[in-house]
Amino acid sequence: MSFRDNLQHLRATRNMTQEQLAMLLGVSRQSVSKWEAERAYPEMDKLLKLCDLFGCTLDELVLGDLTDRPTDAVSRMPAHAVSQDVTGYDQAMRSFAWKFPLGVVAIIVGFSLAVLLSGPEFSSGDPSQSYATVLMLAGIAVGFALILPAWSARNGFRKAHPFVEDFYTADQKNKARSARTAGIVAGIGLVMVGLAFTMVLYEAQWLAGSIPFLFIAAGVFFIMRGCLLKSRCNLDRYNRRSLSELDDVQIDALDDAGLRTRARRAKRDRGIVVIVMCVATAVALVLLFVPVFDAQRWFWLAWPVGGVLCVAMRAFSSMREDG
Repeated sequence: MSFRDNLQHLRATRNMTQEQLAMLLGVSRQSVSKWEAERAYPEMDKLLKLCDLFGCTLDELVLGDLTDRPTDAVSRMPAHAVSQDVTGYDQAMRSFAWKFPLGVVAIIVGFSLAVLLSGPEFSSGDPSQSYATVLMLAGIAVGFALILPAWSARNGFRKAHPFVEDFYTADQKNKARSARTAGIVAGIGLVMVGLAFTMVLYEAQWLAGSIPFLFIAAGVFFIMRGCLLKSRCNLDRYNRRSLSELDDVQIDALDDAGLRTRARRAKRDRGIVVIVMCVATAVALVLLFVPVFDAQRWFWLAWPVGGVLCVAMRAFSSMREDG
């Protein structure tokens, strides 16, 4: 019995499609198709994942005969598994949609409370300044403690499952769209309240620079969370972005020539984005720390300019791809 026969049997007895198996293994559907057509052979790490998934040994999978082994009914996929989340994608994206905005809010709140603690009388020798600095650094620490693990977990999920079949229903997508709209409306409302407090507290500048930011932080949270929850339902976009993170071996394994071209173009564009933002960071540091330019107040403009260049580059690349 060949590996192909064992794989086809194990997949069929578990009511599993090629797309679902590919998602669980973190490969493209074309790779599974090649394995079952004996036009390619999985790498060792994928073979070990198959053994764990189907509960067999490597020798049994590659050289044995698994077609007579009874199938556990519990291990079968649901009858309509085409629309099921077999990778845990939704939970992973929902977790990111909580932790990332909370991290950003923690940084803003830390800054706001630090300004509030500083009080109306600013003096470098005041002990409250030390407490304010500690509070601001604590906010930054908490923010990064939430952001970095969340970002790492999402990237880890993408590497493990670069392609996910669209399992969201039209109703779920509509609810996500409504949640985004509600989040944006609530967020803009809170931001406007914060700006209103800025005008009301104009005379007390230390209050105008702290309390409004608490409302702005809450607004940022609702906007970011709503947008992330909506974005998670766009699996076509998720799969397209995954193309930029494939290595050359994975790109060559794709059957579709057009998909290979898109993957190479996405990988190149991603590299250009990294270069542009690194250059923007270098320019910002030069403006900030090199006094000869006398442009410390403008150092932060380097990143928005870099971001605009990246967006323009991606838009041009998309137009060229569509044309």
